[in-house]
Amino acid sequence: MPNEATVGTYYIWGIDQAAYGPVNLATLLEWIQDERVLAETWVYAQRENLWQHAKHMVELREQFAGAAAPVIEPAAGGKIKPGSLRRIKILADLSDMQLAHLVEFVEPVNILRLKVLFQQGDPGDAMYMVLGGELRARLVNDGKETILATFTPGDFFGDMALFDHGTRSADLVANVDSMLLKLSAASFERLVKEAPALATPFLQAAARTLAARIRVDNKRLARLTEQFSASR
Repeated sequence: MPNEATVGTYYIWGIDQAAYGPVNLATLLEWIQDERVLAETWVYAQRENLWQHAKHMVELREQFAGAAAPVIEPAAGGKIKPGSLRRIKILADLSDMQLAHLVEFVEPVNILRLKVLFQQGDPGDAMYMVLGGELRARLVNDGKETILATFTPGDFFGDMALFDHGTRSADLVANVDSMLLKLSAASFERLVKEAPALATPFLQAAARTLAARIRVDNKRLARLTEQFSASR
């Protein structure tokens, strides 16, 4: 256990790009247990005047010993602990109570390395949020793979399936063993009907992320158009 010399004041850099604190060591340890602070979370130790990953802090190393990858333990009944949802960027602004409620609408999905979650043309019936691991969206044409995007912890994908129930526009493949949260179209409809106060901030956060993606895609398209015009 940490001794008095290690006890100090800490600030935590959240997934929403904001600092939280000050908190003492006891609270910091509780946040690790609740998975609000992960091995790669940036933590500021006031005593040392230093920001560093939690796993590298002397007083916290025991908490992450032997954990090369995040371990996500289900709570009672096989459901994910609400604190695990704080890994997802679009859920960063939700309260503890809202996260606990949201757990009732999602389900954990494990996918092994190189396994295909879904293929281009499959019916779209759910969105996914990445709790751990890494996946890629790809198109395969004449045996050649084109990677469209890579998704890491905190990201989400497949969200359009909640609205248009259309077919998948690409394959989704796990680069490594990964753990996802699945929000099915049926669960989303239930969320909107039963918990509109929760659905609203969820949709607002998702919309902000989608808008940012569209802006990036527009800039990429503009650059490609300029390059094509210059080459003619």
